[in-house]
Amino acid sequence: MSTPLPQIKQEFTEGLSQISRFWGFPKGMGAIFAVLYLSSNPLSLDEIVEQTGLTKGAVSTEVRALARLGLVHRSSKLADRKDYYEAETDFYKSIRSILKERQNAEFDRAVKSVRETLAKLEEGTSYPEERAFLVERVKALQAFFDAIDSLARAVIRLEKLGFVNVEKILGVLK
Repeated sequence: MSTPLPQIKQEFTEGLSQISRFWGFPKGMGAIFAVLYLSSNPLSLDEIVEQTGLTKGAVSTEVRALARLGLVHRSSKLADRKDYYEAETDFYKSIRSILKERQNAEFDRAVKSVRETLAKLEEGTSYPEERAFLVERVKALQAFFDAIDSLARAVIRLEKLGFVNVEKILGVLK
């Protein structure tokens, strides 16, 4: 006995909601992306509300966030005042967009704060044993941020190779 298509779509939407939550994004964001991704045509906010069960305000907010991340694109129809939305299907482009987002001012301020804290700790202060512990912890966080930054720059640079070439390279590495 085969599973009805609406049930499959619902299960997919619920799965992406959980993935979204796992990565620190609202569940609704995952649900909206899933609905748009499985749609062969762009959808209006009202249609997204109908298919997700979310409020129109929540859908509007999450669609803007998805658009900022490059995961959703707005379009329009001739003689229709509504905006319509469709999912980005080029995942490589989406990842690049998300990684570029990491270059925003908030992330840079956080990284700068870690560097400044480390510099102050390395200048020396009282409580040498506690200071040594704090230096070790802050250095570990700094190393993590540096790795994320390097990864982001490398992925963004891969853009020049094109997705097909990147797939070939990754296929060779398997």
